[in-house]
Amino acid sequence: MAIDVPEDLIRLERSAAEEQRKALAKPYTKEAWAPWREAAAKFQAAVTAHAEAAGVSRFELEMAVKKAVLHPEPDGDS
Repeated sequence: MAIDVPEDLIRLERSAAEEQRKALAKPYTKEAWAPWREAAAKFQAAVTAHAEAAGVSRFELEMAVKKAVLHPEPDGDS
């Protein structure tokens, strides 16, 4: 069964990935990594809430979102 991946979860994961990229681009400081931690926490909370509401596996939902972000399907408009 394919899991429906909501756009809001994709946006949250993209935001967390961007904050991770920024954090890793400079030396570690608590302050520099705070936006990444906050973005990741928001994503994790949203995944948990959506999985519970939809009655799907939290793990499978998270993996489906990460796959959609890291390996997006071509639009087919080309």
